[in-house]
Amino acid sequence: MASYGGSSTASSGSRTSGMAIASLCCGIVGLFILNIILGPLAIVFGALARRQAGARNGAGLAKAGIILGVVDVVLWILFITVAASNGGFSWYVGG
Repeated sequence: MASYGGSSTASSGSRTSGMAIASLCCGIVGLFILNIILGPLAIVFGALARRQAGARNGAGLAKAGIILGVVDVVLWILFITVAASNGGFSWYVGG
């Protein structure tokens, strides 16, 4: 009879760090929206994941999250610089 609650190969192996996954997700989403908030979060989560996991359990994901977080912050700085040189922000709604 098959046991559905028994041990499996997925549970016996090492698991990817949740912080590394959070870092990567924040970095990716930060490319599109809220990059000034999600960029630093991606950097912090990635640094924590690399410190906890060492060279295993999602170190590559954490590194990618840190890189995307830095890109998010650079994009925000670039956006603010371009907006400031063009006279600031202006919202036009209507026809």
